[in-house]
Amino acid sequence: MSNQVSNTLKRKKTFSEWLRAREGQRALVIVAFMFVPLLLLVVFTYLPFFKMIQFSFYKMTYLEPLDEFVGLDNYIEVFQRDDCFKSLIVSVYYMGGAVVQLGLALFFATLLVFPIKGSSFFKGAMFFPYLICGIAVGFIFKFFYARGFVLDSILQMLGMSEESIPYWLQDKSINNISLAATSVWRYLGQNMILFLGAMMSVDTDLYEASSLDGANKWHQFRYIILPSIKSIVVLNLILSISGSLSAFEPPYVITNGTMGTGTYFVIMNRLAHENQKVGLACAMAIVLLVIIVICTVAQKLFFKYAFDDGTSDESKAAVRRRKKAEKAARKGGIA
Repeated sequence: MSNQVSNTLKRKKTFSEWLRAREGQRALVIVAFMFVPLLLLVVFTYLPFFKMIQFSFYKMTYLEPLDEFVGLDNYIEVFQRDDCFKSLIVSVYYMGGAVVQLGLALFFATLLVFPIKGSSFFKGAMFFPYLICGIAVGFIFKFFYARGFVLDSILQMLGMSEESIPYWLQDKSINNISLAATSVWRYLGQNMILFLGAMMSVDTDLYEASSLDGANKWHQFRYIILPSIKSIVVLNLILSISGSLSAFEPPYVITNGTMGTGTYFVIMNRLAHENQKVGLACAMAIVLLVIIVICTVAQKLFFKYAFDDGTSDESKAAVRRRKKAEKAARKGGIA
């Protein structure tokens, strides 16, 4: 009798029995909920990506797809065209704006993490630009920078003459700075909220203890806040600098990439949709992807070294001193 029971327990369940069981029902629900997102991801992300790689090896237009296989000619042309890689120089302005943006976001977050009257209003007001569509932001600043409009009127009210006011969008020495400022205005609030969320997770008892020991706000920021949120600082800096390489909306909407403001994405869009060089534009996209990956890896390696504090038992500075002392001791022993 006992053998029959054990054999019954050891008998493997059929698929229909397993499907009616609790674990089968759970697996069915998981697969059902994952099917639609995975299908959308494959259809609208992975499939277009692999098709773009395929198109980059062809000389093609929208009217004549896969017209002629050219191999690596499109990639060679990307490196030979002046307008392709000169546009990456424009991204340096957006990288500089990203650094300024993160610095301001960190400054305002440090101010607002402490109890301040009206802080909720300032948080909402500074985060609001991030909620506006990028195209709308472009049109806002297109009229903001236009000659004789908002910014010029404000500067004239402050006493500047019209002749001394530069052409914000036509002057090549300042137009890219003006466009980068639009990105700073839009994304400042988002980075501030991220910093603020990380700062609010810091134990408030540390602030009280440091105040009793005579620490001021700068000491609290340097020795308590910054070490506690360094992972968020690194993440935001990596995302901001990588995003600067793919800036598109401000130069496209405000200046249409003219007067030296065309970024890599604007030039790529122009080649694909105006010049009908789809294969070349796909090759540019692949090259940009490789550049972003290289920059991201380089930033991670740099920040991993720069923000390495050592272990919980021994700091990085202590490790360097110990190794230096050991090296000197070995030299002394040899002598």
